[in-house]
Amino acid sequence: MKKTNIAEVSALESHLGFWLRFVSNQVSSGFESQLAIYGISVTEWVAMRALYDRLDVTHAELIDALGMTKGATSKIISKLESKGLAKRNQANDSLREQVLCLTDEGKQLVPKLAALADENDARFFGHLPDSQRQSLMVLFKELVAHHQLKQLPTK
Repeated sequence: MKKTNIAEVSALESHLGFWLRFVSNQVSSGFESQLAIYGISVTEWVAMRALYDRLDVTHAELIDALGMTKGATSKIISKLESKGLAKRNQANDSLREQVLCLTDEGKQLVPKLAALADENDARFFGHLPDSQRQSLMVLFKELVAHHQLKQLPTK
């Protein structure tokens, strides 16, 4: 029998991406479970949070903020509308353009969902000293800037 040279393959655990995904999946899963109690998906939460601080947002602005396609963004808004959490209005200066905003019910729900996000962060990262949490935040922001990442994490 001939001996075959098997290339040395790095272990999964030797990759930063493995550990990032490992933690990210757990953080996201916990948050998804909490949002599900309110019948909200992570994508819907991100859209609601993007609309929360604004009186009206154009479709183009929301598409840009979410980094999603026009069709995907429109579906999210339609879902939020069907739940009574967002609405589309005519823009003041245009008969063709619509602006998006949260309903009163949507505005009241965002702080509750934000508290869930805060609790989720505390559950996963609260054991770390403040300096380490801040260092992680800085490192992740540097990666986002370096790779010019635009699409918000919605999954």
